Amino acid sequence: MSETIPEDKKSSKDGMHPRNPHRQSYDFALLTKVSPELKQFVSLNKMGVESIPFANPAAVKALNSALLKHYYDLNFWDIPEGYLCPPIPGRADYIHHAADLLASNHRGIVPKGATIRVLDIGVGANVVYPIIGHKEYGWSFVGSDVDPIALESASKIASMNPSLGEAFEARLQKNPSHFFKGIVKAEEEFDLVICNPPFYSTSDDAAQAVERKWKNLGRIATEKDTRNFGGNQTELFYPGGELAFISKMIAESFFYARQCYWFTSLVSRGEQLHAIHKALKKVRTTDVKTIHMSQGQKSSRLIAWTFMEPEKAREWQERKFWT
Repeated sequence: MSETIPEDKKSSKDGMHPRNPHRQSYDFALLTKVSPELKQFVSLNKMGVESIPFANPAAVKALNSALLKHYYDLNFWDIPEGYLCPPIPGRADYIHHAADLLASNHRGIVPKGATIRVLDIGVGANVVYPIIGHKEYGWSFVGSDVDPIALESASKIASMNPSLGEAFEARLQKNPSHFFKGIVKAEEEFDLVICNPPFYSTSDDAAQAVERKWKNLGRIATEKDTRNFGGNQTELFYPGGELAFISKMIAESFFYARQCYWFTSLVSRGEQLHAIHKALKKVRTTDVKTIHMSQGQKSSRLIAWTFMEPEKAREWQERKFWT
C-alpha cells in the first residue's frame, strides 16, 4: 500500500506537517470522552479556553494517553515514573517528514506496510515513534535502548496493543558507546533510522533547564522536580551533549552504509548544524538533507543522510519499494 504526497508539501500556518493530525487545538471534549481520566485536569485558563496544567506531569501524561488512544487506537499506554513523557505533536511531525524522505525515492509516494523497516535508536519507555509510524504507515520497528527498564515498558505497551506488538521488537544495547553494533544483525536491512538524541551534556544542565521550564510555566521548581525531571539520565544527557551523540552516530553509520538506506536524527539546536555537516562530509555520504520543522513557537530540524550510490539505490528501491 502507498500514499501519494500532496503537491503542496508546505506545512500549515502553525508550522506542522500537513498530514499531522495534531495541527489544531486540543479537542478536550473529544479527548475526555475517549479517556475520562483526563477530565480531572481540564479547566478554563486565563483566556477562557479549556486547557490542562502543563506544569503537572500527571496531567501531561493523561493528555498523552488520551491522544494516543484517540488518534492511534491504543488500548493501553503507560510509562514508569520519572521517564520521558514526550509531546505527541512533535513526534508525529518527525514521522511524517521521515515518510516524505522515503517518498523522495519512491516517485513521491510514501511506501507503506510491514516490509518498510525502521530502527528507532533510543526508543525509550514511551515507544511513541513506533506507535505513530505503525498506525500511520504500517511500518515495522526495531527499538533499541541502553536501559532495560525502558525496553520492558516499551515491550509491555506493544504487547498490550496487538497490532503494534506484531510490528515492534525491542533490543537492548549492551554497550552505550555503540549505536548500531550489537543491534543491527548481519545482513539485516533498515529503510530508515530515526533518533531523538539526548539534549544535555550533564545532569546539572538538565536540572537547570527544568527549573527554567517550571519558571516559564509560572511555578518554582522543587527539589523533587529537579531530581525527577521527566526523563532519566539516558534520555536527557550524554557526555558532550547532542552534538557529541550525533557525531558518534554519524561516524558509526559509515560501517552500516549498505544495511540502512536513510539515517536520520532530530537536531534541537540549529547552531549545531555546521559541525554536523562537517562530520557528515568526513564519512563521504552521497546525499544529505536538512528538514526544518516547527510546532508553534518551538523549532527543530531533522538531519538525514545516506551512503547509497545511484546503482545501489535503484536496486534497493526496485527490491523493496516498488513491490
